[in-house]
Amino acid sequence: MRINLPNQITLGRLILAIVFFVLLGRYSYRGGDPRWLDVCGLLFIVAALSDILDGYLARKQNQVTSLGRVLDPFVDKVLVCGAFVFFCGPAFVDPLSGHNVSDVRPWMVVLILGRELLVTGLRGFSEARGDAFGANAFGKAKMILQSVTVPVILFFVGHEKSVFGSPDIVWIKPAFVWLTVAGTTASLIAYLIQAKAILRETVRPT
Repeated sequence: MRINLPNQITLGRLILAIVFFVLLGRYSYRGGDPRWLDVCGLLFIVAALSDILDGYLARKQNQVTSLGRVLDPFVDKVLVCGAFVFFCGPAFVDPLSGHNVSDVRPWMVVLILGRELLVTGLRGFSEARGDAFGANAFGKAKMILQSVTVPVILFFVGHEKSVFGSPDIVWIKPAFVWLTVAGTTASLIAYLIQAKAILRETVRPT
């Protein structure tokens, strides 16, 4: 099977995601080299921009395929959700204060993962019935927020002793984290409203 250019870019993004996680796994706040976070941040930005590119090419060249419809959101979820899982792990905990320097809490990751699982299930069920269940404005805004928040966290944590540690801008990192939580919640509610017909449906006895 010949893989078209948009899907090749998506597969390349999956490889970038793997490299991203390998490098992120080398970092530890206890004594890791913060330059790894810069590299990870740049890799994430390249991956996020490639997501825009492959979608644009698929639509422009009329190359939307079943493989792309499955692979593209899968890679997106792996990259974003995986990053937030790492953020709430021990590598980002200050051993002296016990504070997670990423400002990401486990319940936030549960919310993000839960939203993705629920929406994926709703979309799969809806499309299996022949009903469209495309991304809405809340979903797109959520993805943009998450894609911006990840590199913001990486750069702020990696440079907390430089200008990024200034009290004048130190609020930016937690602000983006909470904006992501709010955006994820709003997106979840919007999709539940969109799928209310499915949720109200009752199973008829055979």
